[in-house]
Amino acid sequence: MVELVARAAMPIRCSTTDTFDAFVQPERITRFWLTSTTDALSPGAQVEWEFMVPGAIEGVHVTAFDRPHHIGFTWTKSGLLVDIRLSQLQSDMTVVSVEVRGFQGDDAMDQTVNATEGFSIVLCDLKVLLESGHPANLVRDKAALIERSRAA
Repeated sequence: MVELVARAAMPIRCSTTDTFDAFVQPERITRFWLTSTTDALSPGAQVEWEFMVPGAIEGVHVTAFDRPHHIGFTWTKSGLLVDIRLSQLQSDMTVVSVEVRGFQGDDAMDQTVNATEGFSIVLCDLKVLLESGHPANLVRDKAALIERSRAA
């Protein structure tokens, strides 16, 4: 059986350190991806993330932390493994690559597609935030769309 992997990548005109910090610092990650987090990401940390989709809460267990190049974590409810790698493309440009593994069940293909779409939106919103200083609210708008489809 072939392992399904969700992948997304984005070049961001920002330093690798600033891009990395956007994922680990609560006051920054809540500007583009989350509603709240119980703490910063750090080696071995276990935190809880509340996403912008109402009711979407997930535990996060950090499994890899190499500032400013790599963050790995497991989502505790789903068991999905998330791997975020950052590499310097130019002095002022970072490439962020995300891979998600561990999809299972009859809807594993749909889960993979949804994770690819979700991380693509997250990375686009992060790009706009770090390059302009303001989020594009792409994640917030997608969350509203998901909430609306659930209510229908």
